[in-house]
Amino acid sequence: MENLKGFIVPAIDIRGGRVVRLYKGDFDREKVYHENPVELAKRFDRLGFKRIHVVDLDGAKEGL
Repeated sequence: MENLKGFIVPAIDIRGGRVVRLYKGDFDREKVYHENPVELAKRFDRLGFKRIHVVDLDGAKEGL
């Protein structure tokens, strides 16, 4: 795992202030994975990841 940390970039998709995943990009079908994106980012940092891919799904859908 240690060698992969330079190649794997964890992703945090945020919608409504929570970490979610959309089913096939469908905004009506989401699964909540974590209530606090900041805490999840801190967890990734503690695990040694140097980069995180963050997506604001509200902004992506609404434009701002």
